[in-house]
Amino acid sequence: MNLDDLIAVSGLPGLYRMAANRSNGLIVEHLETGKRRFVSSRKHQFTPLGSIAIYTDDGDSVELANVFRNMRDQFDDRPPVDTSAKSEELFDYFADVLPNYDPDRVYPGDVKKVIKWFNSLKENGLLTDSEEEE
Repeated sequence: MNLDDLIAVSGLPGLYRMAANRSNGLIVEHLETGKRRFVSSRKHQFTPLGSIAIYTDDGDSVELANVFRNMRDQFDDRPPVDTSAKSEELFDYFADVLPNYDPDRVYPGDVKKVIKWFNSLKENGLLTDSEEEE
């Protein structure tokens, strides 16, 4: 599961794939629609999914790819809850996926975003492990 070429853009919904790099921004392709657009670096921030990690209670953090892998492995037994669910339900689900997450530094909005991203990646077939395929 390579998340390095996938990015989240501040102020824009969904996930994007970087199509081209320009000096004043990026040309990004929306994962679901496939539409390309220019996004200025003056107005937006770009975060590669490969650089995102979830805080754990032991002072360390777990990469987002590992969280997605846990969610994928548990998908048949316990699919992700709806993002409009109450905070208690969100954290109950997230505790099954990542038991040692830090409840003081992980917020309901973070859990909702992880679930939305997971669903988007699953719909687009991007949750495969290259190591497993080999």
